Amino acid sequence: MSLRTIGALRIGTSRPASGRVFQQVLSADSEPPYARQHYSNEQGNGGGSYKFNVTAIGVGAVFAAGSILYGLYKEKSKHVLLAKSENSKSSPDQKRSDLPIYTLDEVMQHATKESRIWVTYGQGVYDITDFIPQHPGGSEKISMAAGSSVEPFWMLYGVHKNPNVLAILEKYRIGNLSAEEALEATENMEDPYAKDPRRHPALKPSSKKPFNAEPPPSLLSENFITPVDLFYVRNHLPVPDISEKDYRLEINFQGKDFSLSLQDLKTKFEKVTVTAAIMCAGNRRGEMTQIKPVKGLNWGHAVIGNATWSGARLRDVLMHFGVKDDPGFEHVQFEGLDADVANVPYGASIPFEKAFDPKGDVILAYEMNDGPLPRDHGYPVRAVVPGVVGARNVKWLGRIIVTNVESNSHWQQNDYKGFNPSVDWDTVDFSKSPAIQELPVISAICSPDAGSVVKLDSNNSLNIKGYAWSGGGRRIVRVDVTADSGKTWYSADITAQENKKEPHHWGWSLWSLDVPIPKGVKEVELWAKAVDSSYNTQPESFANIWNLRGVLSNAYHRVQVKVTA
Repeated sequence: MSLRTIGALRIGTSRPASGRVFQQVLSADSEPPYARQHYSNEQGNGGGSYKFNVTAIGVGAVFAAGSILYGLYKEKSKHVLLAKSENSKSSPDQKRSDLPIYTLDEVMQHATKESRIWVTYGQGVYDITDFIPQHPGGSEKISMAAGSSVEPFWMLYGVHKNPNVLAILEKYRIGNLSAEEALEATENMEDPYAKDPRRHPALKPSSKKPFNAEPPPSLLSENFITPVDLFYVRNHLPVPDISEKDYRLEINFQGKDFSLSLQDLKTKFEKVTVTAAIMCAGNRRGEMTQIKPVKGLNWGHAVIGNATWSGARLRDVLMHFGVKDDPGFEHVQFEGLDADVANVPYGASIPFEKAFDPKGDVILAYEMNDGPLPRDHGYPVRAVVPGVVGARNVKWLGRIIVTNVESNSHWQQNDYKGFNPSVDWDTVDFSKSPAIQELPVISAICSPDAGSVVKLDSNNSLNIKGYAWSGGGRRIVRVDVTADSGKTWYSADITAQENKKEPHHWGWSLWSLDVPIPKGVKEVELWAKAVDSSYNTQPESFANIWNLRGVLSNAYHRVQVKVTA
């Protein structure tokens, strides 16, 4: 199979409408269970922030997303009753004695609207004909499962196999497969994640399929350069298995297509190295959920890492193929090789001005921390866009398009955008907000851990360590810490930072401080806030920056600990 097939690389400067996959009501931070949030809140299971994967991951995911949106979003006043209904008490793994048994051959005969569209899952047979017009992403993808099993697609996201999703699926049940045929329908299926790379056990997963994980925060403040194995992982789909000899990077410019091999990138262009932090837009989202639930992975404050990235300048590659600093170009689009079952790749774009800026330091990286890019981080080539949100640093880069239009991918148009705290899923209009590029200033306390018991030193002081970073290459000039709710502030020592002579500070800064604790105090809440070279600082609380996607979570970081003398 060619990389063009694997990566679903298309010619042209815009994507078809089907590439948008989900509509406004879905988030594209790519962690599935949007429904889990609703059920946990309604049933008292403790809240948390979850959402659907909007990465266009195919029929199963789309069906799961659409089912839950139809049952929960469109009929949210009824969703608890649906989950508690008699039909929802059954499971796809169980035979329903009140329903007939169908054969796989009979199911296959129901693959069109005229014949009614049936699908199977486990021992269940489901008629989804009436649901299809309600599907937010249209009928194309969901129809791929018509007359067959949705399980190959649901295997892309193991989280779909949870009681909440299955309870809603049971609404559409019309019959049973025999146990033998149910086994036959699934016995030859392969786990699409079986070839994923091995990960370090220290990483804390937020989801396993796809794998998304962050390291313990205490490890982040130990090294200015984050070790590769401890760098957070943010995946939307199974990790592509790409061979160097087959790899081609395609470039589209003025209707012409060019391509480069990995060897071409290494030998035809100057190798440059950039130290840059990359941070997920959802870093610290878990703290925002304490104000009100949001849609997204329940990330902590370690979804950021600092590394050295080496490769060819994007500017040099574009100039090699005749691109000039032409004001007619406004955007550079990136497409990854992690395509879904409908051949829709992950996509994003950055402003042409950033891509072509000789001081913008955008590179096509093939090395990370002086070694080949690991598979989890984009092997063989990823876009590294310093100072810009991680979503635009596209991994497994397969195609670059120089154009005057922004990427119309879901992740550019209908996700990774900020809104005011009063905007909800009933009123949100993603077209009214620009895509996130540069990120605001942020900091976090990495040590001590929240809830820990810490022994004070001989001076009755508590040592605190953390990181700070600001998008756009702005240098961190100060980190302020308080242990008494802002009555007294102390400035931390910057313990690691890029050379101050550099025009941009793409990397993060590490800081440390010994904070005096009054004698007799047994519990203290530590606050930290950073100030960058433009004197931007962090907001005091999340109340006024809350947004339905839980992005841009940069309020003061607060950690409560117990202390002993």
